Formats: sequence, C-alpha cells, structure tokens
Amino acid sequence: QIQDLTFLVKNYCLTELYLNNNELTDISGALKHLCSLQILFLHNNELKKLGKTVKELKGMISLQTLNLFQNPLAYDPDYRLYVIYFLPSVQLLDRKLVTQRERESALHLYDPKRAWVMQSIAFGKRADTSLGTAVGSSRCTQPARRPIMPSVVQVLDLLCSFCRVPFEDPKDAVLVRATRRSLMEFSSVDWNKVATCQERRLKNKAEEPLEKLTVRFR
Repeated sequence: QIQDLTFLVKNYCLTELYLNNNELTDISGALKHLCSLQILFLHNNELKKLGKTVKELKGMISLQTLNLFQNPLAYDPDYRLYVIYFLPSVQLLDRKLVTQRERESALHLYDPKRAWVMQSIAFGKRADTSLGTAVGSSRCTQPARRPIMPSVVQVLDLLCSFCRVPFEDPKDAVLVRATRRSLMEFSSVDWNKVATCQERRLKNKAEEPLEKLTVRFR
C-alpha cells in the first residue's frame, strides 16, 4: 500500500527496485536520481500520466528491464512505442523483449524527420526517398530513382552559407559545418630544380628558390 517514495532520496546506488503491487499515483521527483537502476518494477499501481512517468525515468541510462503494465497509463494507444522511444536503454518492457521493428516504428511516430534522414542515407550520400517507404522492405512498389547529385557550385554555396541553417534539421547543419572545417591538401615540387648533394658540395650550381604547388580540397 505504498503511496509515497520520499524515503528513496538517498539511495543513489540502487540497481534493482521492486515497487509493484502498491498504490502509487505519481513518481515525479522520487526516482530520477537513481541513475544506476537496471531493473524497475512499477506494475499494478495507479500511475495515470504517461508523460510525467516517462520523464522521471529518462535519466536512467542503465535501465534495461521495466514493468508498467496494470497501470492506467498502459491503456494509452501508443503507450509501448512512447516508452520505447523515450527510454532507448530499455530492452525488456512489460516482460516482452523490445524488437528492432518496434524501435523503427517509434522513431517514425515521434521523430519523422530523423527517420527520413536515416532512411535516405546510403553509402554516405543522400538518396531521394520518400518517408512512406518501409525500411528493409523486400518488395518495391515504385521504380527506384537515381539520386540527384548537387553541382560543385551548389555545394560551395551550401558550405559558405554562414548566416543560415542549410537544412531544416539542425543536426544536418552541424554535419555540414563539420565537413567545411575539415581540409585536405597536397603539395608537390619540381625535383629537377633541386640541387643534388654533389652539386651542393661543389657549389657549381646556384640554388634556386623552390616552387611548391599546393592543391587544397574541401
């Protein structure tokens, strides 16, 4: 019949916590400091607010096993995908293993932009694909389209745009700016104009300043 969790304030090193079969209605501010928690049972309680409950558990980066069934919040239509998306470390939810398909569905539901970016990446380049295309689908309903490669002028214009975000997603902007900062250059000289050891010793040939050709990429 536990209703209050204030007695857990100083239990920082807990790795397992069994609070099932009680009368908890809210866990806000009571569990977020338990960063070492790996197993948490909260099933068969009276937790009603899914968002507040999951927010309290977000800091538990080691949490692998979680039970929330037999709570009012578990009747939410998107309850399982919501928990899977916001608590990515959880491997076993309500006595059922979290599958890769469920993680992909959760990503499409709660972060469609990121799902589209991940789906459109192929061999390090952007491919022109639609968001509706299923990841890993074995059948193709539409003919594949050739990726449209930007011209050199477009790439330079993109890399030089300091005052605007090149993509809608800020993560893509960070990637572009990181690429802009990376440089690659090659230098070469005409070795025919370089004096040999014998010529330098005899001083029969005056040394000319070397001409170095440098080519810089990116």
